[in-house]
Amino acid sequence: MDIPQSGYLLLDGATATNLYAKGMPKGICIEEYLLNHPELIQELQTEFVAAGSDIIYAPTFSANRAKLQTFGFENHVTEWNKKLVALTKEVANGKKVAGDLSPTGLFIEPYGDTTFAELVDIYKEQASALNEAGVDLFVIETMLSLSESRAAVIACREFNKPIFVTVTINEKGRLLSGATPLTCLITLQELGISAFGINCSCGPESLVECIEELSQFSKIPLIAKPNAGQPNPLLENVYDLSPVMMKNNIARLLEAGASIIGGCCGTTPEHIHEMRELLDTYPPHEKIVPPELPNDMILCNETQLFALDNERIEFTEPIFCEYDMADQFLTAEEDSFDVLLIHLNTVDDANQFIINSHLANLPVCFHSTNEKALVTALFSYQGRCIVDNQSPIEMTYLEQLSKKYGAILY
Repeated sequence: MDIPQSGYLLLDGATATNLYAKGMPKGICIEEYLLNHPELIQELQTEFVAAGSDIIYAPTFSANRAKLQTFGFENHVTEWNKKLVALTKEVANGKKVAGDLSPTGLFIEPYGDTTFAELVDIYKEQASALNEAGVDLFVIETMLSLSESRAAVIACREFNKPIFVTVTINEKGRLLSGATPLTCLITLQELGISAFGINCSCGPESLVECIEELSQFSKIPLIAKPNAGQPNPLLENVYDLSPVMMKNNIARLLEAGASIIGGCCGTTPEHIHEMRELLDTYPPHEKIVPPELPNDMILCNETQLFALDNERIEFTEPIFCEYDMADQFLTAEEDSFDVLLIHLNTVDDANQFIINSHLANLPVCFHSTNEKALVTALFSYQGRCIVDNQSPIEMTYLEQLSKKYGAILY
């Protein structure tokens, strides 16, 4: 499936709130319920197809091992993902079917007990099942951190299909982890995703400024799949934006730079129908990629963006990895250096840095004497970094690694 760089795509609307309105009980394992009541999801998806959606999400949102384990169903990942995709394909009527992946609820070290590699493995298990089921693309949605987003992308890209990523933000414009949509975009588009944006969150009006900011840095199409406003306090499963009201708000998101749209909580087939009418009459769109200035170097960690002039970068002296690196990082900040030069001799060095990396408020450059150490650091670093081209590792391999993990070889 090719993702057009011009024109528009229309996604579908809400799954959970529409299913609750159709009688699905709350507090259950939704995947198990839908396999036992397939007519419920197929009726809703048929309505989205009729409303004009170009892409239909398979109901595999929480069908990963960590989420299914909550209900004791962790051994059904492959079987259930395949069956849920099959249900969607039966009613898709030629529309593209997306395999849907979502947060696991796990926290990686040092905030939790899960390693980043374990997180990738959880997503790879689900992505493999979705691939075998024949999805046209992967949608990684409602993400709450850069680390989980990266893990899911690394898992999915093995299967050479388009990958959409959407994060959800609070009223301050940040993910639950403290990341910003911009740091996620900068990191993930260099990993090769096909489109990036926001879903769920606080309604379409609150996303306009965010989409405008993303459009200044985005090399790929932008997605807006917001809630239909806020929940109505008097009517269960109903949100405060009518289909026509939401269409007017979606028009502002198109003006801001979004070209792939849809709806999250509270968005009904009627909302999607209005969006279809809007897109069918909206002026043609062509993605304008922001120009890269010769000296620009855009880096980030999870929470901060760094725009550097590559002719004026001041690196620290080599920082050697140890159990507690906070003082070294703080000294570098106080001395007004631009980039932390992290020296890696062993895999243990890389692991020690990664455990400390959340304390670093400056961008990172890895100088490594060891190929495995460099791979370990690049695999687990949550952001976009530099690889030192003076590292005593074969240049072709440095180029391959930098490209694979979205780093800048400098």
